[in-house]
Amino acid sequence: MRNILMTVMMMIVMALLFTNIINNGTTGMRTNIQTKGDSANTDINALRAGS
Repeated sequence: MRNILMTVMMMIVMALLFTNIINNGTTGMRTNIQTKGDSANTDINALRAGS
């Protein structure tokens, strides 16, 4: 019983960490990666247009 409780608690902690770090609105890692990817695409397109 104790092992099941610890497993469930660890899964809840992991879900909360994922939500707060990865998926956190405008400050989350997902948004930062999307912003950097868009910036890289813009730079690459500008290089392609210049040649």
